[in-house]
Amino acid sequence: MSTTDAPSPRPAADDLLVARLRAAGCVFAEEEAALLTEAAASDAVRLEELVARRVAGEPLEHLLGWVEFAGRRWSVGPGVFVPRRRTELMVAAALALPAPSTVLDLCCGCGAVGGAVLLGLRAAGAAPVLHASDVEPAAVRHARRNLEPLGAAVHEGDLLAVVPAVLRGRVDLLLCNAPYVPTDAIATMPPEARDHEPAVALDGGADGLGVLRRVVEAAPGWLAPGGSLLFEVGTDQVPGATALVEAHGLRPTVVTDDDPDADDATGGTVVVATLKVL
Repeated sequence: MSTTDAPSPRPAADDLLVARLRAAGCVFAEEEAALLTEAAASDAVRLEELVARRVAGEPLEHLLGWVEFAGRRWSVGPGVFVPRRRTELMVAAALALPAPSTVLDLCCGCGAVGGAVLLGLRAAGAAPVLHASDVEPAAVRHARRNLEPLGAAVHEGDLLAVVPAVLRGRVDLLLCNAPYVPTDAIATMPPEARDHEPAVALDGGADGLGVLRRVVEAAPGWLAPGGSLLFEVGTDQVPGATALVEAHGLRPTVVTDDDPDADDATGGTVVVATLKVL
């Protein structure tokens, strides 16, 4: 066989993996390949299983068992909403407020938002109490895994219905990463979200503000004087959201993300609604 007839060198295994992921539409294929290889721990069968599931559309974070958020890895898994990096804006906005004594995280999902705020406050020398709640059992399991080691209490159930009544009128900081995608827009979301994350964590009703209306209506009864409610919305929902909080005796402040890569249609905007002190 002449040198011209010799077969071309086979691509390295990681190059083949990157090519498969890129062909499946993974934008950060190289990074994902490295993470999946790490997760497989030198087990070729396990790696093939993870790659096949990723190519089929499962969220990377569900396969890894964790999501990186606000500089820390938080436990997640199948059936659990994956917190978006843009929601780190809510953490930053919370940490810019006066240090609270009591924090409540509604629609907490895996607990990453409340946990990140708690750790940020502790790093600044504060010692707040954190309570969190979510209606989705799978999310609650991961929230307990993430938050209970930090001394937080996690409650399973619908919004404030399961929060200890003793917190009424004592919550200084109320976080709520509620679903705000309009029902009709769910079908336009990426498959890894609409097919693998719970609908209850995505669907905000006809205009996307259905769950938030319930939270805003109840918030004045739970907030301490001068306490604040923080939630995320899309930029086109800001007028409706600010009108909503004003109608319930709260003073709105809109915080936006200046990141040019942020998706302005679905996030990067946080409303800080502070209970007016008369």
